Amino acid sequence: MTRQAAPVSPPVVLTIAGSDSGGGAGIQADLKTVEACGGFGTSAITSVTAQNTTGVESTHVLPTAEIDAQCRAVTDDFDVAAVKTGMLATAEVVELVTERVRETDAPAVVDPVMVAASGDRLLAEAAESAYEELIAEATLVTPNADEAAVLTGVDPDDEGEARAAGEALVEMGADAALVKGGHMLDGDEIDGDVVDVLVTGDSVETFRHPRVETEATHGSGCTLSSAIATHLAHGEDIVDAVGAGIDLLARAVRYNLDVGEGPGAVHHLVETRDRAASEAAVDAVAGVVDALVDRDIAALVPEVGTNVAGATPYAERPGEAAAVEGRITRTLSGARPSRGVRVGASTHVARVLLAAREADPDLRFAADCRYDDAVATALDTLDAPVAAFGPAEGGAGDSAVERGVERAFASVEGTPAAVVNEGGHGAEPLVFLLATTADELVARTETVLDALAE
Repeated sequence: MTRQAAPVSPPVVLTIAGSDSGGGAGIQADLKTVEACGGFGTSAITSVTAQNTTGVESTHVLPTAEIDAQCRAVTDDFDVAAVKTGMLATAEVVELVTERVRETDAPAVVDPVMVAASGDRLLAEAAESAYEELIAEATLVTPNADEAAVLTGVDPDDEGEARAAGEALVEMGADAALVKGGHMLDGDEIDGDVVDVLVTGDSVETFRHPRVETEATHGSGCTLSSAIATHLAHGEDIVDAVGAGIDLLARAVRYNLDVGEGPGAVHHLVETRDRAASEAAVDAVAGVVDALVDRDIAALVPEVGTNVAGATPYAERPGEAAAVEGRITRTLSGARPSRGVRVGASTHVARVLLAAREADPDLRFAADCRYDDAVATALDTLDAPVAAFGPAEGGAGDSAVERGVERAFASVEGTPAAVVNEGGHGAEPLVFLLATTADELVARTETVLDALAE
């Protein structure tokens, strides 16, 4: 039987940039990111580079006529919903791209690529002044601190100077400027945060996210600008598009790709991989629940009920973990879940799990159980240490659990099999069993049950 076609129409994004033979930056990063964000990527290659994660070996700039032919081939056939620019290399290429951007009504994101993450220069010094006219045509320009200094004369090594640099770029004609904090000096770090400053004609927005201790940032600028361009192509406003792009990049840097002999590259498809892994996390948690119900864990169920949480390898927020909706409770016929398993069903157990993953990213599963003297004795039979924190250590507020788990992990050698929240201030004491796999969580729960039964 012949099947009916069911075409889809994603927004088309045109990237005008250089090619990276190493696959982590340039056109390759742009196209991966555009597709990951729900767009259809098209390209005009400005230059071919021989590079990898360790550096740039050589570059070959294409003739402007060939670059122009690529641009026109795309715009003649496709309804381009957004344009982003990357490595343009020479003044002649910058001038050509300025003309093409001026001709289109689509929003344009200009990433003024001047130096690679490895330190290799990707823009001729003579081309720096040519950027002024391109910036004037930009919906958004996304320089890092070094690039902002070249373009504006303001060296943004703190939040205030980043704002001043952004305002200068807007005065040059850009609708908005995002001055990125990843390359700033210590002045931009507040409690370890990276600060990105978005300046528009009538507002200033500041985005903060924790700095990740890694050198695997190859392709970060390309990925961010491509993500923002794609969100703009979907019709989002500039603040929402920038926020979504920064969120993607923060996760892409944390869960970077360990490839090549150099520091590695950002994970362009990390959000796509996370969504794909969600179904498997739901299935795994459901399997744990079935096993615990079959074993009847009623002896371990606290007054508030037990929950089981399972995170994808890339989960960052409690709402991204799978858990039991409504918890497992004690009934006359044994422990039973009140409802099924879904992503986002738990906040408390998922928060503990994600806090534990800050110390050991391999942890994927957790379950909360009652805690008393008998359970404390049973925990001694586990195959790894047990850590604990009290109310004074955790403190108050939304981050209390995270601080308590962090201190609990710091108090033992290696990864604990369980973390005890000793309760207090009216809160029931609980123990959170932790595991890297669903089977390990079931095994550790059964070990505690067996010890209680002795």
